[in-house]
Amino acid sequence: MNYLLLLLGFAALIYGASILVTGASSIAKRFKISDLTIGLTIVAFGTSTPELIVSIISSVNGTNGIALGNLVGSNIFNTFVIIGISALIAPIAIQSKTIRVEIPYNLLAAAALWILASDFFIDGTSNEIYRTDALMLLLFFVIFMYYTMATSKDTNTNESDKTKKLSILLSLVMVIGGIILLFLGGKWVVSSASYIAKSFGMSDTLIGLTIVAIGTSLPELVTSIIAATRGNSAIAVGNVIGSNVFNLLFILPITALISPIQIVDNFTIDLLITCIGAILLFSFGIIGKGQRIDRKEGAVMFSIYVIYFCYLIFR
Repeated sequence: MNYLLLLLGFAALIYGASILVTGASSIAKRFKISDLTIGLTIVAFGTSTPELIVSIISSVNGTNGIALGNLVGSNIFNTFVIIGISALIAPIAIQSKTIRVEIPYNLLAAAALWILASDFFIDGTSNEIYRTDALMLLLFFVIFMYYTMATSKDTNTNESDKTKKLSILLSLVMVIGGIILLFLGGKWVVSSASYIAKSFGMSDTLIGLTIVAIGTSLPELVTSIIAATRGNSAIAVGNVIGSNVFNLLFILPITALISPIQIVDNFTIDLLITCIGAILLFSFGIIGKGQRIDRKEGAVMFSIYVIYFCYLIFR
């Protein structure tokens, strides 16, 4: 029964995120917001809502290991798998502004979390994300959102036509319906995943880094693959970067404000992997021909995740 509930939860998360993104994107287009900004904000928030719901429910239930593993695991999956697969489908062009600002901010988010979670190496105390740490991360998020919205004007009318404009009423219905499905799906995933983890002797952190992280990242995967096949790299890249920033600078601090998050001994390695992913994304964008991530670089990123996943299982 728990396996069925897990599958139903993932299905609700994916479909709920899909209709939420469609409705929210339609509303955003009516206000002439660019595709990159939609990817960084509306689409990123919509596809990150499963992580938000799962993490909040996990924190309330006292299973912060699932919450933390879910967020960091999702970021690792987003960077190495989603970008990797999208680049394998079609080389991903990256705008100069994205290389100068959004990708470095993604690296800043990962590095800030890694530093805040490394209390033992700094002052000898136990590694933990405290409420003061959460407030600092939220401040970074506010700055990121302010900059993104300040530069949100749509200057590419042809690209903006790719998003279908729906009626305001239908868009609102889709947004509300998506939120309801995401709440139900998140509740089912947390409860069933916790039971399955205990039955196999797996830790909450491991189940969060693997099953829950991959499941809640499926909306980002589907969204980016569709964007890549349609040649809309702005949505694909913006979705991943925006989701990563939302996960680390918004969702994780909200979770820590509910209940401080204890960091297990070897989890700083996973945080380091998130930093390496951000560095590779930045490096490939600079050294790639025409500021893009080609198929060879996509294959490298996907291969790194396969190695990392094997490491998790053996760890």
